[in-house]
Amino acid sequence: MKLLHLDSSVLGPHSVSRQVSAAIVDRLRQATPSLEVIYRDLTQTPLAHLSGSHLAAAQGAPAPAELGPDLAASAAALDEFLAADIVVIGAPMYNFTIPSQLKAWIDRVLVAGKTFKYDANGPQGLAGAKRVIVAISRGGYYGAGSPAAALEHLETYLRGVLGFMGIQNPEFIIADGIQVGPEHREKSIASALQAATSLRAA
Repeated sequence: MKLLHLDSSVLGPHSVSRQVSAAIVDRLRQATPSLEVIYRDLTQTPLAHLSGSHLAAAQGAPAPAELGPDLAASAAALDEFLAADIVVIGAPMYNFTIPSQLKAWIDRVLVAGKTFKYDANGPQGLAGAKRVIVAISRGGYYGAGSPAAALEHLETYLRGVLGFMGIQNPEFIIADGIQVGPEHREKSIASALQAATSLRAA
């Protein structure tokens, strides 16, 4: 069994989402010692954002030589995702949505014919067999019914993207209010880490 672990926070060791995503992976490793883990730090080795040249190459146009390394990195990211049975994503909220580094990765794995297709019934996801667990950190409170709920474009976006690929039941572990104050931060992190250690094994 293969697990792909992604982190997208720019805060390094100070990141809450990284702390929680690591706890998730540790829990799954303990449950399945033979688990093969591939780690991709989207801030240390970022993928380039899409350009016209990328889209042209995807449609079969000759790619400029300088685009070669990036197209190889793109293919590697897609292959990692397709091969994974479990995907763990560390996703902090930046300005009400996902980090741009995570968006760049999504643009490389949301590929027609690979992770979704169109047929007479519309779009059909092709990655539905994967288990996806997302560690979210948010500075404030954005849950349903909260005053800032309308600004929540992190969890909602990821649910939409994952669902489009056929992943209908992603699991979310959320640390909310980490910038509200030290006490809120401590309680939120402790609750998220407890949820990580309580995850079902498979």
